[in-house]
Amino acid sequence: QVKLVESGGGLVQAGGSLRLSCVASGFRFNNSIMNWYRQTPGKGREFVAAITESGEYGRYAVDVRGRFTISRDNARNMVFLQMYNLKPEDTAVYYCVVPADGYWGQGTQVTVSS
Repeated sequence: QVKLVESGGGLVQAGGSLRLSCVASGFRFNNSIMNWYRQTPGKGREFVAAITESGEYGRYAVDVRGRFTISRDNARNMVFLQMYNLKPEDTAVYYCVVPADGYWGQGTQVTVSS
């Protein structure tokens, strides 16, 4: 059974930081590209970041580039999203995703106050 469990969300002031974590199980994590997506009522789901199987390469949405960093720990089956200089427009539910298989976690809420 595939499980993706996100944590680390919360309420933070603009300019602050948060680190999201995702613990994965039930599939071959080390062989999977991992993504972070976010969803808001107004904008729907949008891609945030991706990381290759080895963790060597990351790719980012334009509006988070330079502020967010994706990383992974294959020994612990975990993927992370370090977020700096958060803005109110980053407010969303953030999801850990396995794009090849369509697996999504339950999400963690990030709220950035101005």
